[in-house]
Amino acid sequence: MSLTAVERIRQSAPAILPSLLMCDFGDLRTEINRLEAAGTEVLHLDVMDGHFVPNLTYGMPIVAGLRKHTGMPLDVHLMISDPLKYAKEFVDAGADLLTFHVEAVADPAAVAKQIASLGVGVGVAINPSTSMERLGDCLDHCDLALVMSVEAGFGGQAFNPNAIERLRELRARYPNLLLEIDGGINGQTISLARAAGCDLFVVGSAIFRHSDYGVAIKDLTTSMGA
Repeated sequence: MSLTAVERIRQSAPAILPSLLMCDFGDLRTEINRLEAAGTEVLHLDVMDGHFVPNLTYGMPIVAGLRKHTGMPLDVHLMISDPLKYAKEFVDAGADLLTFHVEAVADPAAVAKQIASLGVGVGVAINPSTSMERLGDCLDHCDLALVMSVEAGFGGQAFNPNAIERLRELRARYPNLLLEIDGGINGQTISLARAAGCDLFVVGSAIFRHSDYGVAIKDLTTSMGA
């Protein structure tokens, strides 16, 4: 199922992925229905542990709850210190793609291989302040690279333009790798990221601050130039 889900993610690209961090958790079913009606094909979940990043969000129960209400692929971004400790539990809960942070592990390639062995898609995320050399040969074992345009876990940051250069570099080196961007994505920045070769765009406030998710996603799609 998960490999099929990864292929579905590929086929959806270029795609806008709503970050559920800003949704109404008191009525998840309605939120999912609204997003599906707006044309959403993939959902993005930000998991924070209060250790790797200073904020706490949600864990496996939310993933499992979402899985009960949707067949859309679940793209789970693990902003946690020990991704392998919980990887299987997230897979069992219904995650289709797990992305870990290169800054959180000693051997990114080994972690990618172990996550892949669980039968899900694998992504690796990198913060703006981290050298690209830190990725090593990890991307040879990944389905996706998540380029952060803000430092993970901190709100209110400005979009870091080095993300655009990183996307261009990765697209040139890995033509078949899924590229995702997260942080400060709006009508202006989404067009820059798309032009640099990005496939997937994680969006929070630019969707959830609007009363009509369909209009918000349509406007972003138009700005993307897809």
